[in-house]
This record gives sequence, C-alpha cells and structure tokens, in this order.
Amino acid sequence: MVIGEFLKGDENRMNGTAKLWIVFSVIVVVFSVFALTHATKTSAVASAAPTASDAKTIFDAKCGTCHGKDGRAKSLHAKHVHARNFTDANWQNEVTDERLFNSISNGRNKMPSFKKKLSEEEINSLVSYVRHFR
Repeated sequence: MVIGEFLKGDENRMNGTAKLWIVFSVIVVVFSVFALTHATKTSAVASAAPTASDAKTIFDAKCGTCHGKDGRAKSLHAKHVHARNFTDANWQNEVTDERLFNSISNGRNKMPSFKKKLSEEEINSLVSYVRHFR
C-alpha cells in the first residue's frame, strides 16, 4: 500500500511538472510573438523616409570628415582629398541632383561609394541636405 501511495504521489508530481512546463512554454510562445510583432513595428518605423535631422546626422557621420560639417571643405584633410566645397554657388548651380546621387552612391575620385552603406532614401536625403549649403 505504501508503495502504491508513493507511486500515486509521483504521478501527481509528474502531472504538476508537466503542467508547469506547458504553462512555461505558452508564456515563452506568447512573449516570442509579442517580441516579433514589436520588432516588425519598429523596423517599419525605422524604414520611414529620413527627416532633415536624420540627413544632418548622416552627413556629419559620413561626409563631415572630408567636406566639413559646414560643407566648406576647409580642413587640411579636405584639401588633401580634394573634397568639394558645397557652399560654392557656381558648383551648386551646375551640378544636378542626379549627379549628386550618383556620386554619393558610386563614389567619385577619392570619395568612397555609399550604395552598400546607405539606403536610396538616405542618399536622397543627403542630396537635399547638400542643397541646403547653397
């Protein structure tokens, strides 16, 4: 009798353990679905068109080293790499947005290509940002 009661107690503990694992598994699945849903919403927001402040941030990080944060390309490094002065009115009037886009995408002379580092939207925002130096 004692052995029968002992085994019955193990069955109840096994059922309790199994129930605990089921509850734990359901919680993990619910949390995973929530995390994936949240990640999808976050990436959708991140893929929205860059704003002017985003363009400035990108410009400062990727272009400011050579062209200067003010677009004037006055540093010693800028002179060494022959960086363009974006405040030059004649150049601004002559260059097309298409050429700017291509130069940023494919690189030009010593300037590296950014087509694998930036999205088309980010490159378009940089073209607009370069135009603000007029």
